Amino acid sequence: MPVVYLVVVLFQIQSAVLAAEGGARQAARVFVEAPDTQTAVDRAATAVDLAFADQGIDGAGAALEITCPDGGPEECLDARDLVEVVVTIEIELPLAPPILGLDDLAVVPIEASAANAVSDFHAGVG
Repeated sequence: MPVVYLVVVLFQIQSAVLAAEGGARQAARVFVEAPDTQTAVDRAATAVDLAFADQGIDGAGAALEITCPDGGPEECLDARDLVEVVVTIEIELPLAPPILGLDDLAVVPIEASAANAVSDFHAGVG
């Protein structure tokens, strides 16, 4: 029986890692192609949500951070900016008993990042 539990746990962790990595990669791609900052942030968030949904994970607890050397997302759509996207989520291990706070300790933090450059020919309004 412990082997079955181990397989289930590893499957959940692998799904979360794939979702976070895929979400970060796609979020960086759609961000740098957007015409303006608000559209870029919205598209990046949608990409992350879709990546988690694709793996059957509720992405409501996922955090999305978008940065570039100039600062936050508002400064990231200038030509040649390198946009970095970081996606984080905590996955709760199944069947952790809520006794003595064990359910709070039975979480695995997942973090994935991706970077993409804004094209020299980007025609957005920033």
